[in-house]
Amino acid sequence: MNAQHQLQHLYWRAGFGPRPQEVAAGLSPRQALRQLLHEARAYEPIPSAALAAFQDPLGAVQAVPAGSPTPPPVGSMAAPTAAPAGSGQPGTADLAGPTPPLEAVEALRPRSALALRRQGLPQLRRADLTPAQRKLQNEGIRDAFMGMSTAWMDQMATSPGQLREKMALFWHGHFACRTRRPDDSLALLNTIREKALGKFSDLLLAVSQEPAMLQFLNNQQNRKEHPNENFAREVMELFTLGRGHYTEIDVKEAARAFTGWGYDGQSRFVFRERQHDAGLKTLLGQTGNWGGQDALRIILKQPAASTFIVTKLYRFFVHDVPDPARIAPLAAAFRQSDYNVRDLLERLFSADWFYAPANRGNLIKSPVALVAGLRRTLNLQVANDKQLLSYQKALGQTLFMPPNVAGWPGGRAWIDSSSLLLRLQLPSILFKNAEFAVRLKDDENDITPQTTGKERLVKHAETTHLPLAPLQQLLGATPPENQPQALANFLLQAPLRPENLALVQQAATKTTTPEERLRTTLVSLLSLPEYQLA
Repeated sequence: MNAQHQLQHLYWRAGFGPRPQEVAAGLSPRQALRQLLHEARAYEPIPSAALAAFQDPLGAVQAVPAGSPTPPPVGSMAAPTAAPAGSGQPGTADLAGPTPPLEAVEALRPRSALALRRQGLPQLRRADLTPAQRKLQNEGIRDAFMGMSTAWMDQMATSPGQLREKMALFWHGHFACRTRRPDDSLALLNTIREKALGKFSDLLLAVSQEPAMLQFLNNQQNRKEHPNENFAREVMELFTLGRGHYTEIDVKEAARAFTGWGYDGQSRFVFRERQHDAGLKTLLGQTGNWGGQDALRIILKQPAASTFIVTKLYRFFVHDVPDPARIAPLAAAFRQSDYNVRDLLERLFSADWFYAPANRGNLIKSPVALVAGLRRTLNLQVANDKQLLSYQKALGQTLFMPPNVAGWPGGRAWIDSSSLLLRLQLPSILFKNAEFAVRLKDDENDITPQTTGKERLVKHAETTHLPLAPLQQLLGATPPENQPQALANFLLQAPLRPENLALVQQAATKTTTPEERLRTTLVSLLSLPEYQLA
């Protein structure tokens, strides 16, 4: 593998692919890694303007009289003062995420039933809505999620903070969460994006105190009289330890520690002391009057925690098949660094074995990585980029809508007979504005699952702008007959088979102008199975 291949390998794994100018800059992989780490330091939240279509899921907005006083904005992360360690109550630094600008949410403030009761305002339950109102409500929720997804996809494709966005995508699947509250989901995403490269312990605590996660995993119902074990179980099974490293007794004791953790009518974390079980608990061999923060601290003291996290990261960044000989020293260093994610990634991307041929071009791109990579590496501009979300959904990945609490399985699960056909035809759809209709799947995650088959038919009707100048500059004085191989070296991370190269060259010879030749070669290469690998 030459230096260019190593550089492109790094850009695909630590981000969403290289741009032609980044390859032409001639940086070494070590220099590029330093640049990626530096650029990932900056953090900007996805603004609440992405929620512009949101209507209150309770339907309460319509019931608020004109001129009524308004509560603080939902999603506001104003935190209470610092609390004693182990109490389960957050301090100011424990709640992450920005406060949305007041003007951005003024016209669409959700009001929960609890908030309305406190203000003496009339309430409107979902059961009271007419079918037309429910449809309008569902459409508002759907449009809000689309706005949020589009805004995040734009960050993936254009942001210089590639490593932050790639890590956020990993954590988005690791901390899988699905709600009907776009504002809560956006707050959770911004928490993940902000803390993606910091201490895992800080990220775990912040995510565990997000209303979206507490609602999704039922901890709002976790009280000392009637403990709910769902949140505690998933924290250990999916977030930290993995199966086999805790007992059912540990689940019950951890659930007791998390009693009282919930959120209020303005979607702010609260610790309800009266609902907390203050008795002695024995969790993973340690006995004490543990609260929620204590439980997380005890869990992360287990050696299995660092191994579990590093193994998932290895599968995401390196290879589907974990290598214990590589994982063990990384996990040990991860523990010693107090779970410093940035330090872990720097070690991983600096390792010689990361660049070994066996670890290059062997991961199937997720639908999000596929679309974001096309946009980034080619500076692709689509008149209506929301239509790209429909292709992602057809390929099996809708942001904010994981299939279950375990997130997207990834790997070979991304490919089936229907999705592979769309993957291979997507370049022709985008770059030649080809006519292509795809039927979206009706699945359990749909906001509007009763839509007809005709309504689910997506037809590409948007123009796509593909600037050729960056690719022409990358090719330089390369003779036309050698351009297919030169472009393949840039676009493909897996070796191009001779028979496929011959097909690409044959298609190029049928063109009449240099621009047409380049575009045809480009589409031919992007339509190969090799492009599905990173």
